[in-house]
Amino acid sequence: MDILYLLIPLSLVLVFVIAGLFWWSLKSGQYEDLEGPGHRILMDNDEARGQASESSGEADAGSIGNKRSGRS
Repeated sequence: MDILYLLIPLSLVLVFVIAGLFWWSLKSGQYEDLEGPGHRILMDNDEARGQASESSGEADAGSIGNKRSGRS
């Protein structure tokens, strides 16, 4: 029975700490954009890769062709 004198205040402190952290996360905007990161992962970056190979010249384009055909 004496342990309850320790566990009840300890659990109340823990509840207030968790509630405070949750309140802080709401106020700091942690839950503003829940779908954006998932969509960013699925976006295709072929345009960026295409621009990089155009600027690096034909030697890079030839090596890409060899990789696709299986030749080293």
